[in-house]
Amino acid sequence: METSGSDFGTAVIPKEYYTSPAFMEREWAALWTKVWLMACREDAIPEAGDHYVHDVGRESILVVRQRDGSVRAFFNVCQHRGNRVAPPGVGHTDDTLKCGYHHWEYDLNGRIRRIPDIETFPQGAPCHGLVELPCDSWGSFVWFTMNPEPEPLLEFLDPLPGQLDPYHFERMVMTRDWTVEWDCNWKTSVDAFNESYHVQGIHPQLLYYLDDFNVRIDCFDRHSRYIVPFATVSHRVSDTTEIPPLIKLIMREADMEPADFDGRVEDVRHAVQQWKREHGPAAGLDYTELSDDQLTDDYNYLIFPNVTLNTHADDLMLFRHRPHPTDPDRMFFDLQNFRLLKSDEEPPLRRPRHLQFRHGEKSLGRVLDQDAANLPRVQAGMHSAAFEGLWLGKQETRIRHFHKVIADYFGRHARDSRGEGA
Repeated sequence: METSGSDFGTAVIPKEYYTSPAFMEREWAALWTKVWLMACREDAIPEAGDHYVHDVGRESILVVRQRDGSVRAFFNVCQHRGNRVAPPGVGHTDDTLKCGYHHWEYDLNGRIRRIPDIETFPQGAPCHGLVELPCDSWGSFVWFTMNPEPEPLLEFLDPLPGQLDPYHFERMVMTRDWTVEWDCNWKTSVDAFNESYHVQGIHPQLLYYLDDFNVRIDCFDRHSRYIVPFATVSHRVSDTTEIPPLIKLIMREADMEPADFDGRVEDVRHAVQQWKREHGPAAGLDYTELSDDQLTDDYNYLIFPNVTLNTHADDLMLFRHRPHPTDPDRMFFDLQNFRLLKSDEEPPLRRPRHLQFRHGEKSLGRVLDQDAANLPRVQAGMHSAAFEGLWLGKQETRIRHFHKVIADYFGRHARDSRGEGA
């Protein structure tokens, strides 16, 4: 295991950070309303009048494609009586955004276009229309922030754009778009994907697929990553001369025939890298900007505070961990899959349909089902009088870093509240 970044201490992380409604309120004021957050893919709203509603905590955000091709974001709330202007998900209007309650109408830029029976309002129209939020794009995704005076998006994301741009997310198409309600805190979910220490307990089948211990951990200013070698086996399992089935699957996905490979199991990873390097161009796959390790391994990023990227040469698995509006013991887990298009391949005409359900109503796949089954037990156990808080080891360094960044935002908010500046 290789780790870069500062020493983040050894103190117990208090359980109240995951269970306390008061801490949840502090998070909202100091964190969620200050950071940049991912809303949707740019290609979800390609035409003028297309819009997307993203809910986070107690707020609903309306992202709208403008007639000049730009994108703007607004609080999704009508200035009349507080009704949501648009429902969750993707929508379209040819002209105005119309509140369904009393048909107040707003232009795509948020200005009030029409108020029915305006003459019956002695005070006139409100002084402004929809309240606008800072909005920007990176990585084929639309981002917004509830902070009225934010730092630029690319500064917030630094240094990740330089590391992730070579994957060319804009060349990937979405293949799955699901939301699952889980009975755990949003940070309980983040933590589950911030370390590989749990693989031996929750995903024992993956010990024949990846190296869960010899993992590189990098902690940046706000964000973090680990790099997990795939197409290999863990030191926790006995030596095997037979290529495990999951590694054979990696080979077949790269158009290699496992029966034709006469090397050792420990040689497969390098062989897959070389095969993809040599045969990728003929298959219409451009790997020129990626390293050999990126051709096999999982580059797992946390974009603070709530986006997990399992980044691979040919695909992306994205998790977004959203807080519940009122309950620290519940959250919403967004699961989106993307795959890289080949150079001569046309994107599909339709996006996958968004599905939303509670845990247990539909399988997420074996690995995620294993995580999902465990997380409510973790959350319930945190409420025990016998549990003080998280006792973390070096393999869980990213969790410590995560809490350090949250504490930084709390401290910044406290200074701003006292009028001391940043």
